[in-house]
Amino acid sequence: MTHKSVVELRLPEVDLGTADRLSAKLRDYAGGKKLIVGVSGGVDSATTLALCVKAVGSENVLGLIMPDTRTTPQEDVKDAEELLTLLKVKHEKHTIDSIVDAYRSELSVLDAKLLGNIKARVRMTILYYYANKLGGLVVGTGDRSELLLGYFTKYGDGGVDILPLGSLYKTQVRRLGALLGVPSKIVNKPSSPALWAGQTAEGELGIKYEVADLILYGLTELGYRASDLVGLGFGAEIVYRVTDLMEKSTHKRLLPPILS
Repeated sequence: MTHKSVVELRLPEVDLGTADRLSAKLRDYAGGKKLIVGVSGGVDSATTLALCVKAVGSENVLGLIMPDTRTTPQEDVKDAEELLTLLKVKHEKHTIDSIVDAYRSELSVLDAKLLGNIKARVRMTILYYYANKLGGLVVGTGDRSELLLGYFTKYGDGGVDILPLGSLYKTQVRRLGALLGVPSKIVNKPSSPALWAGQTAEGELGIKYEVADLILYGLTELGYRASDLVGLGFGAEIVYRVTDLMEKSTHKRLLPPILS
C-alpha cells in the first residue's frame, strides 16, 4: 500500500452529481410515500431536508421542529423555520418540554446525558407518530462521521427508516448543503444536538471534524491501520480516540442479536 501524508489525504469530492445520485435513490426508496424529517436548524437536517425536496418535491415532505425551549437555541429554531419556508415545506412545531418533564419527574432523572437521550427518543416517537399517521417514512439526518463515531442516540435519532447522508462525512455534508442552497449561516454553524446547554459535537467528541473525517476515511475506506495514520502525521492521541469511539459504539450500528 502506498501511504500518503496528512496534507495529501483528501476525501472524495462532492458535487451536483452526488446530489442527483442520492436524491434519485431516495425517490426510488420512498416509492411515493411522504418523507418525514426532523429539522433542527443544523447542517445535517437542513441538507437532508433539501435533498428530500429535490427527491420528491416539497409537497411530499413534512418537516418537524421539536425544540426543548430550555436547551434548544432560539436561533436554531428560527433558522429551521426560515429554511422550511424557503423550501416551501409544510411543517409542524412541537415543543417537547412537558413530555421530557414527565420522564424527568417519573424517573427522577438528574444526569444531563441520560435526559439528553430521553429527548432524542421523544423526538423519534413524534416523528414516527406522523409517519404512522401519514403512511410515510422517517428520514434520518445522521452522517457517516456520526455513525462511525457513535455520535447518536440508539433508538433516538438513530431510529429511522433511511439515512440518505449516511455515506457522507460531516465535511462532505457541509459541501453538499452549500450545493443544494442551504444558507451559509447553517452550513457553517458548529454542529450540536443541543441536548443540554452549551453542547457542541466537537467539544464533546474532543476532535475537529476536519481531522476526524480524514482519520475515519483512512481507517474504513483506505485500509489504513491506526499506526499507519500516526505515521502519516496525525496525532496518536486523536487517532486512538477515534478508534476507541468506533469500537465502543459498534453495538449502535448492529441489529440486536437473535438467539436460537
